[in-house]
Amino acid sequence: MRILFVCMGNICRSPTAEGVFRRLVQERAPHLPIEIDSAGTHDYHVGEPPDSRSVAAAARRGIDLRSLRARQVSDEDFERFDLIVAMDRLNHVTLLERAPPVSHERIRLFMEFAGDRNVEDVPDPYYGGPLGFEQVLDLAEEAAAGLLDEVLKSYEARRRR
Repeated sequence: MRILFVCMGNICRSPTAEGVFRRLVQERAPHLPIEIDSAGTHDYHVGEPPDSRSVAAAARRGIDLRSLRARQVSDEDFERFDLIVAMDRLNHVTLLERAPPVSHERIRLFMEFAGDRNVEDVPDPYYGGPLGFEQVLDLAEEAAAGLLDEVLKSYEARRRR
């Protein structure tokens, strides 16, 4: 299973989601054969590390984002990844516009996995204060748990076949 988290610049939300999900998989499903990555729909920050505020907020929760580097979504990503998870509706639309129609069913919103929450977007904390980065982590932790539950159900169903 290959999962790609996507936001606009790949320095705040998607690397946070990648880090949160990676830790959750290590804690709850270390046996799971999974590849986790993140990217941005735009090339604003290619090669840069995550925003220092994202790194600091994640570190306070025991998540290390320091080794990650921003990259832009490539055409190959639409073939390579089993699931492409957009942080908000704008990036979801951008991905659908770029992806071949055969890939559309694999492009979903991250907050779809958060259960009953009436939030569709993970808000971009870039221009806000420190609480925005904490909110991104809160939402990412909630949605990541639902995503892992779905991935594990799918994995177990495939193993039984």
